[in-house]
Amino acid sequence: MGASMVQNSLEANRAVLSLFPTGATHEDQLPGVDSVAFDQHDWTFDRSVEESDEITVGDTVSFSKVLDEADVEVFSRVSGDTNRLHLDEEYATATRFGGRIVHGTLVAGLISAALARLPGLTIYLSQDLEFRAPVRAGDRLTGTVEVVENLGNSQYRLSTVVDDEDAETRVVDGEAVVLIDDPPNP
Repeated sequence: MGASMVQNSLEANRAVLSLFPTGATHEDQLPGVDSVAFDQHDWTFDRSVEESDEITVGDTVSFSKVLDEADVEVFSRVSGDTNRLHLDEEYATATRFGGRIVHGTLVAGLISAALARLPGLTIYLSQDLEFRAPVRAGDRLTGTVEVVENLGNSQYRLSTVVDDEDAETRVVDGEAVVLIDDPPNP
């Protein structure tokens, strides 16, 4: 049962990724990081470690991109979160935010994007988040993870943040626990 669920999840992820043109090929991959083969031209990332067996306290990975109107619309359709605060400017203008804001979970997704760029196969075990400020469509965001503790058994505790580069504001603060496996051989 578990293996078929994983296989179905992988197939669903591949189907979703196929909807997004990337221009990247598998030859564009970095060693130990399969996921960067699907990067977009306007995404950037930086990391302090290249091999999963070298990960240690203090290592960081950052991922940046602009969250635009199309991202908000696609996320609404994919997630089913059609809260008018994210989609209806007239409605959102009358709220405490004075206009539309990006879904918090979409913003937090930049943490997951940073994790995908750690060397090895990174698996989320837990994530705690504090949403500190709203984000507007069109802002460039940077998700950063930092290893703060090696828990043993290939598990690590990480600090996780998202900064709005345009507003010069920390918008998400949190902590995660991940498991980092060796990637499977193709």
